[in-house]
Amino acid sequence: MDNPASRAAAIRDEALRLGFDAVGFAPAHLGPEVRARLDAFLAAGMHGQMGWLADRAEQRAHPQALWPEAVSVIALGMNYGPEENPLALLDQRDRGAISAYARNRDYHDIVKKRLKALARWMVERWKGSELKVFVDTAPVAEKPLAQQAGLGWQGKHTNLVSRAHGSWLFLGEVYTTLDLAPSGAEVDHCGRCARCLSACPTAAFPAPYRLDARRCIAYLTIEHKGPIPEEFRPAMGNRIYGCDDCLAVCPWNKFAQAAREPGLIAREDLTAPRLAELALLDDATFRARFSGSPIKRIGRESFIRNVLIAIGNSGDAALRPIVEGLSKDSSDVVCDAARWALDRLTPRPTA
Repeated sequence: MDNPASRAAAIRDEALRLGFDAVGFAPAHLGPEVRARLDAFLAAGMHGQMGWLADRAEQRAHPQALWPEAVSVIALGMNYGPEENPLALLDQRDRGAISAYARNRDYHDIVKKRLKALARWMVERWKGSELKVFVDTAPVAEKPLAQQAGLGWQGKHTNLVSRAHGSWLFLGEVYTTLDLAPSGAEVDHCGRCARCLSACPTAAFPAPYRLDARRCIAYLTIEHKGPIPEEFRPAMGNRIYGCDDCLAVCPWNKFAQAAREPGLIAREDLTAPRLAELALLDDATFRARFSGSPIKRIGRESFIRNVLIAIGNSGDAALRPIVEGLSKDSSDVVCDAARWALDRLTPRPTA
């Protein structure tokens, strides 16, 4: 028997066998509200320097604008739940806080490898069918598609929330010419809870379900190039790559499990690295230390900028010699952050 329901069931079984933790199916189209939200976000300039969001907005909002032959979308999730609460590290000001998703291998590589394995199996089983696989880097509305496929819903912090996995799901998609039985969309289960909104250190949510990326620490430490606006630096604390605050406080995390994929389990040297050690990385040692890590893609300049801001927030005057050395760095961005950190570490005269 070969029909939309049996195909979906077989694909679900194979995806779970390959190591995915969530699987759902949806038609390859999205409602007009997705484009409306994206247009409003872009019109307000809330995407900051992420010009790629505007460049292919039509394809992002409409799967068939990206690939007209697409009939169905398979939405897949891989759990990356941390073993410990990532917020616990924020009090250790001599250590750098790295977002839970970036403490080991680059998830793009891990998820795409599994997607390609699923794709090979599908093409072999349904000869003549076509498909395309995506992980984050293509103009795909991952979270709306995941909600439409029943994996979770977009919470008030705009991220996907799963009843089974909380806030900790990496997403990938398969666009296919196969007709697959839809799973049914998930509904919003946030209720009156607003913990994610109040947890944000930089007030990056102007309203529920709206994010101003220009104020988001994840954006500032990863996507933003050049000096970080000084108004946000104190609130960054020791967050040197990404921010988990709005994710970690979600009550739905009580159902989450720790990641089982070895490449997504935190490396010991990235769990609570010393700021003093990280600040001494030159370009070669930075590349070596973060080989295979998503951190590598932001480059040494942005990374050391983030580390220096964390040092400035540490209050540890013993780190001044390291900062003084970096104030003469070849990068103007690093020098700017070093001067700011030195000012923060300079004792103020008492009245």
